[in-house]
Amino acid sequence: MTSSTDNTEEPLDTGTRIECQWCRSQNVPGSQSCYTCGAPLDVRNLVSDSGWREAPRLRDMTEIHFGQSTCQVEGEIVPVAEITLVPGDWIYFEHHVMLWKDESVPMSVMPLAGGVKRAFAGMPFIVSIAQGPGRIAFSRDATGELVVLPLHPEMELDVREHAFLVASHSIQYSFIRIKGLVNLLHGGSGMYMDRFVTAGYPGVLMLHGNGDVLERTLRPGEKILVEPGGFLYKDSTVQMQAVQMPLKTGLLRHGMYLAEMTGPGRVGIQSMYVHHHAD
Repeated sequence: MTSSTDNTEEPLDTGTRIECQWCRSQNVPGSQSCYTCGAPLDVRNLVSDSGWREAPRLRDMTEIHFGQSTCQVEGEIVPVAEITLVPGDWIYFEHHVMLWKDESVPMSVMPLAGGVKRAFAGMPFIVSIAQGPGRIAFSRDATGELVVLPLHPEMELDVREHAFLVASHSIQYSFIRIKGLVNLLHGGSGMYMDRFVTAGYPGVLMLHGNGDVLERTLRPGEKILVEPGGFLYKDSTVQMQAVQMPLKTGLLRHGMYLAEMTGPGRVGIQSMYVHHHAD
């Protein structure tokens, strides 16, 4: 089993500490993977010419830490997040993504507002809670990547439906509707997204991305157009709306709807997705 060096053992030397290129956390010399997000520290930051960078491919059996609890990432094709919870720590997750748990780990259901709206929007209307002590594991029934996103205090992140895997208890959970995104994901009702917010304490959010996951940071006012099925997550500061591409074939007009993202902030996409037809 490979594990990260415990960053809490000694203060960091500002002259020798290693900065993670994914989450910007500081790590003690000799660390092979980031203590906070598990990203390898011995590779360069891979960025394409257009500014997209690859989400880190977590090594098999990499450990990450949140609070006093740990998460071990198992496998690479369909990754599993195996979490060891200490007493007093708890996590929440979509009801159907739990793979296994210790018998002693208690579970309950998180109260959610807008249950009927969530159901009609195709979002999960049951979110479960697991409390420590004990072990519990999660995975999605799809190939792809486990994306670990440490959230610092006062951060807000929006995530497409059914990408959320598990979040630590210090992160607040709600959902929002992006009006006007018709015919993209669920017909004319608009697009609903999970919203994760930190208050005074940091937390860890884990997503499952289908295929490969790429991230790009937009400057203020900078715009990109994204196939809606490829959208994975964004900072709440990134504005999102639908735009139609006027495409003609002879006398016929075909509507192609794309999601327009306007910075500032991060945008994450997944390379494998279900194409959403629009007439």
